[in-house]
Amino acid sequence: MKPFGYLRATTVQEAAQALVEHPGARCLGGGTNLVDLMKLGVERPDFLVEVNRLPLDTVAERPDGSLSVGATVRNSDLAAHPLVRDRYPALSQALLAGASGQLRNAATTGGNLLQRTRCPYFQDVSKPCNKRAPGSGCGARDGTHRDHAVLGHSDHCVATHPSDMAVALAALDARVELYGTEGARSVPVAEFHRLPGDHPERDTEIRAGELITGVVLPAATASLPSAYRKARDRASYAFALAAVAAVLRLSDDGTVAQVGLAFGALAHRPWRATRAEDALRGGPATPDAFAHAVDLELQEARPLRDNGYKVGLARGLALDVLTRLAAPART
Repeated sequence: MKPFGYLRATTVQEAAQALVEHPGARCLGGGTNLVDLMKLGVERPDFLVEVNRLPLDTVAERPDGSLSVGATVRNSDLAAHPLVRDRYPALSQALLAGASGQLRNAATTGGNLLQRTRCPYFQDVSKPCNKRAPGSGCGARDGTHRDHAVLGHSDHCVATHPSDMAVALAALDARVELYGTEGARSVPVAEFHRLPGDHPERDTEIRAGELITGVVLPAATASLPSAYRKARDRASYAFALAAVAAVLRLSDDGTVAQVGLAFGALAHRPWRATRAEDALRGGPATPDAFAHAVDLELQEARPLRDNGYKVGLARGLALDVLTRLAAPART
């Protein structure tokens, strides 16, 4: 690991100023991803800005009923928070489905959103990878890609985003709070991560000199039926092969009044299923309607040689989650 400068910031402004003064600097929270990548030589920052002493470690209800989550709130604390468990169960379920208990105790909300792909070609500096070394090629496209993207990928990158938490946040219409030299701004979680296109090295819409200060969960999806489900190779401590988060509110007549649906592990970012949502909204909450909507969304899938199974896997998960969420209203 090469030498690097280090600042333990105590204010958001101090952290942002350090990021401006040290282009290419990285924020260090729990370090569960960044430190691993530094050991592998994938990340080689000249400067680290530690954010653990910033006043961003609380979960608080706002007057409008939304929920503010600080960037340094630990994943285990967020999953166990009573307001999260009661009002946003899909988020709690997604957090508990990710990593191990020890990692969740260290990992932060901001770090989870900024974690990088687990593609083995990205993590191995001897292999070609356009995300790590732009212009070097994509080893996964014709190589080992069983776990890789079926939606939104490009010729330059077929990696997936590994977060469970971000999938639930996307379905719940959460927003990412950012702070930089131009002040504060917020971005919908569903738009925070980028598709690879010609620049797979850029994972998110975060600007140079900005840091994540938190996430806001809206009142509009609070206390609605929601759920997260993940398929993986083993029962614990494994990244998703496919995942689904959904929010569903039915009208008194049984039609779909409000729906949020997002897929995980299928694309470079949490995949908000807007086609399926449009097809469901205002229609019957029946298995046939769910199947039609999900099939409409997954028509866009472009599986690679070895990962076509993901389409059927994601379809099954989505139909199961939507059917379960609708079940109490039909009985």
